[in-house]
Amino acid sequence: MAARPDEISKLTDRYQTTVPSGVRKRLRLGKGDQIRYRTDATGRVYIEAVSDEPDPAIGAFLDLLERDMMSNPQRLRALDGDLVERLQALVGDVDVDLDVPLSADDE
Repeated sequence: MAARPDEISKLTDRYQTTVPSGVRKRLRLGKGDQIRYRTDATGRVYIEAVSDEPDPAIGAFLDLLERDMMSNPQRLRALDGDLVERLQALVGDVDVDLDVPLSADDE
């Protein structure tokens, strides 16, 4: 993808700004749309359009699970205490922030 020229906007006295037209077009933003700002560990800020549409990957995965459970109910079983304890031992102390982008090593 070719580099695009920088676009600059100015903050008002109330810390408001206008999203430059090139950015609005790139993100397909219209009046009343929402935008999300994300900041990574280096301080870089990302802007993205907020979508009300459900994530198609999650929907497809849930559909797959539903079909499998309906087709193979004999495979379903309750979690027993031993399995729950083993799972907690694996991930119980792991702190996960789903809003933080993956590091380059994790991608």
